[in-house]
Amino acid sequence: MKVAGFTFIRNAISNDYPIVEAITSILPVCDEFVIALGNSDDDTTKLIESIGSPKIRVIHTFWNESLREGGSVFAAETDKAFAAISPDADWAFYIQGDECIHEKYLPVIMQAMEQNLNDQRVEGLLFKYLHFYGSYDYYAQSRRWYRREIRILRNNKHIHSYRDAQGFRWDNRKIQVKLIDAYIYHYGWVKPPAGLKNKVRNFNQFYHDDAWLAENMPAETFKFDFGNADRLLPFEGTHPAVMQRRINAQNWKLEVDAKELERKMSLRRRILQKIEDITGWRISEYRNYKIIK
Repeated sequence: MKVAGFTFIRNAISNDYPIVEAITSILPVCDEFVIALGNSDDDTTKLIESIGSPKIRVIHTFWNESLREGGSVFAAETDKAFAAISPDADWAFYIQGDECIHEKYLPVIMQAMEQNLNDQRVEGLLFKYLHFYGSYDYYAQSRRWYRREIRILRNNKHIHSYRDAQGFRWDNRKIQVKLIDAYIYHYGWVKPPAGLKNKVRNFNQFYHDDAWLAENMPAETFKFDFGNADRLLPFEGTHPAVMQRRINAQNWKLEVDAKELERKMSLRRRILQKIEDITGWRISEYRNYKIIK
């Protein structure tokens, strides 16, 4: 069984993406790793080179910044990396620049790939998610946040990244997947307040034109709203070992009233969230996949 990791990245330093941690968190289970390295304005190239692994292969890309509808440029860059994977790889393990895998899940992931290798019904493996928010001490839990997504795929070129690279499709249909007991740790929203403000504006430039940004997110007055979290829950587990240096360097304290955030939820969301808490069923959940037993 051969496993190829893949990702895309651009301006990792200026946007404070933990891309090195993301890559090295899954590198132990990969035989090769392809990085679509976009045209950066900082030292992202040197940062990637500092990993120093012979498994890594870089392809240099140029982002088409005219692809602003729905974040489609992210999907385009993902597809470039996926297309460059060696044809003899069986599985393709996707990781985004703000995601990590805890080392405790690597044996579970390897076992799942081995067990499903010859079952052609299984076209991908579905992961659970923890969305850390504001700091490394809290994670957001809300119907607004996707709780599962595909991160391992068959190395079949009929597969392509879908919409803004959150998920994948096989041609135009949903992929058949097995849900595995492993989590993606998502750190994209772990930044000091000023960093979160910049993240939102920078992120939206790949979804909207300049006129929309100027009207809806003027740089001089735009403020970050923590209400997007709905619920902030304390994290009582451990983080991946590769993230420890970043965690130790955190120099801010999250000043948010978690109870006040929850009180601001609409009645509809509170009712639906309560049903999910009790039953585990997320009513009307968006699923870009089909779970098979």
